[in-house]
Amino acid sequence: MSVKFGIDRLVEEPALHRDLSGRRVALLAHPASVTRDLTHSLDALAALPGVKLTAAFGPQHGLRGDKQDNMVESPDYTDPLHGIPVFSLYGTVRRPTAAMLDTFDLLLFDLQDLGCRIYTFITTLRYVLEEGARTGKSVWVLDRPNPAGRPIEGLALKPGWESFVGAGPLPMRHGLTLGELARWFVRTLRLNVDLRVIEMTGWEPGAAPGYGWPLGERTWVNPSPNAPNLWMARCYAGSVMLEGTTLSEGRGTTRPLEVLGAPDLDVPALLEKMESFAPQWLEGCRLRPCTFEPTFHKHAGKLCAGFQVHVEDPLYYGHERFRPWRLFALAFKALKLIRPDYPLWRDFPYEYESGKLAIDVINGSPLLREWVDDPTTTAQDLESATAADEAAWAQERRGALLYSS
Repeated sequence: MSVKFGIDRLVEEPALHRDLSGRRVALLAHPASVTRDLTHSLDALAALPGVKLTAAFGPQHGLRGDKQDNMVESPDYTDPLHGIPVFSLYGTVRRPTAAMLDTFDLLLFDLQDLGCRIYTFITTLRYVLEEGARTGKSVWVLDRPNPAGRPIEGLALKPGWESFVGAGPLPMRHGLTLGELARWFVRTLRLNVDLRVIEMTGWEPGAAPGYGWPLGERTWVNPSPNAPNLWMARCYAGSVMLEGTTLSEGRGTTRPLEVLGAPDLDVPALLEKMESFAPQWLEGCRLRPCTFEPTFHKHAGKLCAGFQVHVEDPLYYGHERFRPWRLFALAFKALKLIRPDYPLWRDFPYEYESGKLAIDVINGSPLLREWVDDPTTTAQDLESATAADEAAWAQERRGALLYSS
């Protein structure tokens, strides 16, 4: 069976879009919100008879993709084609305001996620569900695949560490679709909201070669500017931690969030230490030493030495064995072991969180950083703490699952 995303079912099945008749409809979408034939969801919905679109919303990076770099706000505007207001949920506000909520009765939520807690679309989902519960607005999630598949990895976010990149006590790699996450939010937050998930059909998250993304059936469209391909999505739950470091994650190159580098790295020594400290965390991928020169962002215009994480070739990609969060944690640990004085952690307001190191905001606690900085800790120390969180999440998420693995 071919895969149908939620938006395709809504457009193609009259029984579904007839349920929108007589209601003021808003759409929350981004550049990857497209139908099978690559029509943007806003345009596809506007063409449906009986559907009254009254507003649209854009998350971080915008409705149709207006911001390239990270943490750059988007303004409100009027859509030139459809003449409806487009409200930014990554501008002056993160939650829809009363005036925004007054423009619709039902919100269609159609965002492509990457399967990582830190991706801000998850927090936007929580916020619109909470506002829907508060105001009696309906929310329909038009479900899409989790391209990282079902594996779980990483420490869970700890109480008090909630942020715009930490919507709740999730591990870094949660293994759910946004439709499933919506169900989990409603249950755990006890939200009295009219939620409906338009499920996908034919999605098999464990199927090769995509293991979450239907390779050969659907075109990849960047859900954010630095998410250019499936391989980045596979790496992201680990490579995103580079945003909290002085190391380049490849922003300003053509392979962002697949590489690690800096002008002053001894890459052979780094890789040797990684191999000796925790070789089991290097499985399921291939690391290739490389050099690159970012055109903007960290180390712009400087030649960086580092490595690229390759997960595209089925000869060496192991979906269940590849653990990107552990891999990049290992890189940080190895670097601090060979260069204890290396200024690794970047101190700046990350996603509007001041007074906390970015790496701690990203990980939802200081535990990962403390493990890296302590020269006496072992791989097993981190493994034990993380495995307990992962096992707990595997049980926690069971009630939210909509698709067999």
